[in-house]
Amino acid sequence: MKLTRKVLLMATCIICAGSATSGQGTGLPAKDEAKIKQLLSKMTLEEKCTLLHANSKFRIGAIKRLGIPEWTLSDGPHGVRAEINRDNWNYTGQTDDSSTYMPTGTALAATWNRDIAFVRGQALGEEARARGKDVLLGPGMNIIRTPLCGRNFEYLSEDPYLNAQMAVPYVKGLQSKDVAASIKHYAANNQEINRGTVDVSMSERAFREIYLPAFKAAIQDGDALTVMCAYNKFRGDWCSENSYLGRTVLRDELGFKGVFMSDWDAVHSTVKAANAGLDLEMGTEIKDYNQWYFAKPLVDAVKRGEVSEATVNEKVANILRVILRTKVLEPNARAHGAFNTKEHQQVAYNTACESIVLLKNDGGTLPFDFTNLKSVAVIGDNATRKHSNGGLSSEIKALYEVTPFEALQRKFGTAVNLAFAQGYAKQSKSFEEVAKGTVDYNKVDWVLIDEAVALAKKSDVAFVFCGLNHDFDTESTDKPDMKLPYGQVKLIQEVAKVNPRTVVVIIAGSPVELAGIDNRVPAILWGWYNGMEGGNAIADVLSGKVNPSGKMPFTLPVSLEQSPAHALGNFPGRNLKVNYEEDILVGYRWFDTKNITPEYPFGYGLSYTQFKYDSLKVDRPAYSKDDVVKVSFTLKNTGKVAGAEVAQLYMSQPKASVLRPVKELKGFKKVWLQPGQEKRVELKVKVSDLAYYNEQSKSWIVESGRFEFLLGASSRDIRQQVLFNVR
Repeated sequence: MKLTRKVLLMATCIICAGSATSGQGTGLPAKDEAKIKQLLSKMTLEEKCTLLHANSKFRIGAIKRLGIPEWTLSDGPHGVRAEINRDNWNYTGQTDDSSTYMPTGTALAATWNRDIAFVRGQALGEEARARGKDVLLGPGMNIIRTPLCGRNFEYLSEDPYLNAQMAVPYVKGLQSKDVAASIKHYAANNQEINRGTVDVSMSERAFREIYLPAFKAAIQDGDALTVMCAYNKFRGDWCSENSYLGRTVLRDELGFKGVFMSDWDAVHSTVKAANAGLDLEMGTEIKDYNQWYFAKPLVDAVKRGEVSEATVNEKVANILRVILRTKVLEPNARAHGAFNTKEHQQVAYNTACESIVLLKNDGGTLPFDFTNLKSVAVIGDNATRKHSNGGLSSEIKALYEVTPFEALQRKFGTAVNLAFAQGYAKQSKSFEEVAKGTVDYNKVDWVLIDEAVALAKKSDVAFVFCGLNHDFDTESTDKPDMKLPYGQVKLIQEVAKVNPRTVVVIIAGSPVELAGIDNRVPAILWGWYNGMEGGNAIADVLSGKVNPSGKMPFTLPVSLEQSPAHALGNFPGRNLKVNYEEDILVGYRWFDTKNITPEYPFGYGLSYTQFKYDSLKVDRPAYSKDDVVKVSFTLKNTGKVAGAEVAQLYMSQPKASVLRPVKELKGFKKVWLQPGQEKRVELKVKVSDLAYYNEQSKSWIVESGRFEFLLGASSRDIRQQVLFNVR
């Protein structure tokens, strides 16, 4: 771990220092801006438009006479996707396009570790460079508004602050390797049902406080070079032709000077999209590339005077700006690529280890000393299933993927009798079957359950690996419900009856209902879609080699009806329209403000040790609105093993003139401590970050009066509180 700590320390320094050219989306020296003008002056209108649309599934055309090569993009929020044919969606069948498979988005967020996000970005950037990619399409940063969204596993969390804090270092790490990030999906892509047609409405306050902050941070603090539009409509207009999103907010307010690109087949017009600020058209399902909206139709629109050539020049300049920033025209000066290295695999393993959440551990059931066990029953489809090749656009051809059963066999198979029972079978053949309801995915297979029960009954310990797969967590469709499919609840209940040491390990990227099993078993781990090293990470947590330190990045409701979008009946909308009536009360903001007790709260996660919070202080009793509050506290490991705690700082405004959530996350830090070790920890919060958005004045307001910081181990486990005033 010494090498890992050194690498993470270096990452921290780089994150804090930023880059020499950082700014609000592609700051460039004057000589490069001059070069852009020079190149523009030499281009014909037709050549300019060549750079504004794809000429294949993942490439943009070259202008060879000016030395501008094809620009190559790739899917890959958690690994570079296998090679696709130029003109269809079939894979090329190459044998040299396997990738390092990183834990997916919610797993990354569950680490609550900014340094991990940065190093992950670096590794992905190196892999993209080795594969000749110029833009990597990620990270996904949309808010987890509903437990049912099929792409929750790709996204990060339900909280805008946590999303921003994890996205910024990811983007910086990726772009440090001369590969452009594409932050997505802008904006309000929070469901897959009718994603290409649904019209999303929300208050301006909800947009500013919940759905925009991560994008703002990724642009202004992370210097993200490209932004990908969402498929849906926003307040009446598709995101690809929404001038409020594309010009007013993105360009005028956030100062973004990079490339605003479409998702694949998300463009619906030429003139409206061009004038609204879209730069790059990708994936339009028209066979003749010359007939795409930003190809000949755009040339014709300019000639008719419907789109000015100055607008086209602006778009081309944005493309060239990103090309220059990533040194596409200087191949010998670009960062070197590296592919499937031991270092990358170590990043995958470290991320997986830090993401695993210990939800329950009654009586210190975990960890197990495998040398004291004679027999272990390993039960469930997810013990042996690989997940890298699912989820559609985020699927990966992994170099390898270690399953939990494989890891347990390799590590303990010679000392312990490990036996496998299927327990439940994957009854769905594809996500389409689940979406159409053509398969009974809740069918209980009693033959498999009886086999598992028989094995569990004669074993010292039973591990049940359950959860979801990419027939449920996937792009293009939402989950039908929040239940564990394939009769898994019945399986767990029956196994637990015969083996009191039954441990449930959940493999899933979005919330599932645990009410039927939570009170039946002594220990539950949440293991995510945890990348190529996920099995090794789980085995090491079960054995105690790794002390779990993950915290839940979303609330786990008792039932779907507790979740705000469903409690208010506004999912997935009506007549292709959805209004976010819950407003700013998303995730834990809803549960806490409405005093609803979830199954497990946001930020929750246990450890094999215990931590004591003490002596919370602010550096003075009162602050002006331009000040920074220095918050300090003592954190001590009072247990017997080393571990890490994610200390979470929430803000509360007891008396406000507008509705405010009971608490809002404003800071966190992951702290590693040896047994008995104590550290003084400091967090800084700008007073301006305590503001709410006022729709009447169209401005951020920090009210004078009393505020409170709440420090704890989760949103519901508050250990210390301190009051202060704002003048």
